[in-house]
Amino acid sequence: MQIDVTGWTEEGAFTSLLIAALQGVEAAEFVRVEDAPASRADAGFAFISNEIYIRFRTALPAETRRFTLPWKTPRARPLMTLAGLSQQLSTIDGIGPPDYEDDGMLQYLRTERVVAPYQTKGVKVVEMVRIYAVGTLPRRES
Repeated sequence: MQIDVTGWTEEGAFTSLLIAALQGVEAAEFVRVEDAPASRADAGFAFISNEIYIRFRTALPAETRRFTLPWKTPRARPLMTLAGLSQQLSTIDGIGPPDYEDDGMLQYLRTERVVAPYQTKGVKVVEMVRIYAVGTLPRRES
C-alpha cells in the first residue's frame, strides 16, 4: 500500500491511529492524508481537521454468458466499500464506529482535554477526521 502524507502536518493522535489501522486493510491500495482548511486554535481549544482519501483495489471483470455468448462486465468493481471499511474499523479498539457515515464519507469526531504540567486549566483538543473513497462518482446535491 502507498501512503502519501506530504499534505499533512502530522497533527492529531487519532489520525495517526487511523493511518496505522488502514495499513492493515488488505483491500486498500492507496491512502493520502491532508490537513483540512477548517483547522484552527485559540486560547482554550484546538480544532484539528484532517482528510483521508483511500483507493481500494479493484477486481477484474467477471466473464459470464449471455445469450450463449461470452460477456464481460464493463466495469471493474472495488474489493471494498466505505461501508465495509466502517465495519472493519469499528472492531478496532480506540477507533470504533464512525460518528457520521454515508455512501461517500466516514466522519470521526474525538475530543480530549490536555493539561500541560504546571497548568490548571488545560486545552480542549477537538479532532475531526473525514475519510473519502477515491475514484467514486461525485455526489450531487438534490
